[in-house]
Amino acid sequence: MREKHYIRGMRLERARISSFRDYPFHLPSIKTLNELSFHPNVTYFVGENGMGKSTLLEAIAISAGFNPEGGSSNFQFSTYHSHSSLEKYLTLIKGIQRPKDGFFLRAETFYNVATNIEQLDLEPGSGPRIIDSFGGTSLHEQSHGESFWATFMNRFRGEGLYILDEPEAALSPLRQLSMLAQIHDLVHQHSQFIIATHSPIIMAYPHAKIIECTEDGLRETSLEETNHYNIMKQFFEDKDRLLHHLLGK
Repeated sequence: MREKHYIRGMRLERARISSFRDYPFHLPSIKTLNELSFHPNVTYFVGENGMGKSTLLEAIAISAGFNPEGGSSNFQFSTYHSHSSLEKYLTLIKGIQRPKDGFFLRAETFYNVATNIEQLDLEPGSGPRIIDSFGGTSLHEQSHGESFWATFMNRFRGEGLYILDEPEAALSPLRQLSMLAQIHDLVHQHSQFIIATHSPIIMAYPHAKIIECTEDGLRETSLEETNHYNIMKQFFEDKDRLLHHLLGK
């Protein structure tokens, strides 16, 4: 049977860290971290802002060979050096198989990836246009959501490791549902996803591993037990009551 993990898990080298009072080691998702395993198909990091899920995802991506600002392992640009040093203290536990494809897709710096593609395609003698593997249309000539979607639908080829940071930031609820369908197709093409998200839709992929980042550290949970799901459920089931408490009227 094919080994489906590209990354089986990760380990924080705690003995090498001088202080857990400094950034990023003071963040709740990191200060209690020892070792964590990933699902062979889809693993989610969820939780409130400030818990460290994006910092953790960024370190995983860098340790896996991706550019801190996003893109494939071939992207080497740097717009602004703002990532933490966490990857220096993180060891990835890899599977037997190596991915044939991979991409780090993050909403926060996707504009920089789009700009770098245009710059590389303007260089003389650079070979086939990079933008053709993203759908052929300049990502800057599309809306943020459309360019994000074009990347996801065209650039993700299967047999890959795909790391996504808050993809819902650029996608409508309908596109988020469509993303689940595409994730399913790519999983069946031997792909592995690691995703940080706030969206109950995005985190609804069946049988995935959901890791919630809390003030007390990391804990494995289910979709229905996450704060995100329960807040949305409460809103849609009794919107008027919730708004009454929020607005005081």
